[in-house]
Amino acid sequence: MSIKLIQDRLNSYNCKSEIEEQQAIREITQEVTLAALGRTDFFKHAAFQGGTCLRIFYGLNRFSEDMDFILHTPDNSFELKTHLDALTEELNNYGYQIKINDRSKVDSIVKKAFLKDDSLGKVIQLNYSGKTGPLRKIQIKLEVDTNPPAGGKTELSILDFPFISSVTTQDKPTLFAGKIHALLCREYIKGRDWYDFLWYTSRYPQVNYDFLSSALNQLGPWKNQSIQAGLSWLTQQLKQRIMSLDFKATVQDVRRFIRLNELRSLDLWSQELFLSQLSKLQ
Repeated sequence: MSIKLIQDRLNSYNCKSEIEEQQAIREITQEVTLAALGRTDFFKHAAFQGGTCLRIFYGLNRFSEDMDFILHTPDNSFELKTHLDALTEELNNYGYQIKINDRSKVDSIVKKAFLKDDSLGKVIQLNYSGKTGPLRKIQIKLEVDTNPPAGGKTELSILDFPFISSVTTQDKPTLFAGKIHALLCREYIKGRDWYDFLWYTSRYPQVNYDFLSSALNQLGPWKNQSIQAGLSWLTQQLKQRIMSLDFKATVQDVRRFIRLNELRSLDLWSQELFLSQLSKLQ
């Protein structure tokens, strides 16, 4: 019965290609993982953040790979291991034979674990994957930031698959602030960050400036400079970033994470588009 739930969920995606099918399977696995964590006390300690959070709870159009979490309060002694056993048991109930590799280091600020599975494709019906070559393994990275910037806000979100469960998530202005920190401080250009920027500015342009200021002071080029980010400062910094973007290269990072019917929208990416969206910031 549990395997049938996974099959029905996959069928509901109406995938049109192998890559869409692979992305859908990973997303379904992410949802089961969240529900399993919701059965532990994990969300008393941590909140869900990042692109996968946007995708599952707020309607972001693109798929996402990793699952990012952030503690409510700093705690470098936090251990992922105490919550991972519940994942193995829950995922096994749905046809997975999951292997979890906890890569966390005792002195590491970001705790990491990898979920891997190569069995699900053998128990559900796939229309594209494995037809022209071996099935790809499902691999999902979990990260927990144990030293959260101050000023973040959270809310309670409800997940209704594979069963009703509650998940603590960052609210949208805090999520946007985290994304902006990545846009300004990431050492390389990630097209998915800019895709998310368009999504935010089109729907939820409010920024949690307290959280952004704290994050800037914690990590990146403005570390320990006590920057008090505001609309004027942020607009100036993002404008400089936009003016320096290689849009052809930026688009390439996004293509495999969106569905076929949206690919043509990437042809519209330009300085003019992003500067226009920048003006919507609040």
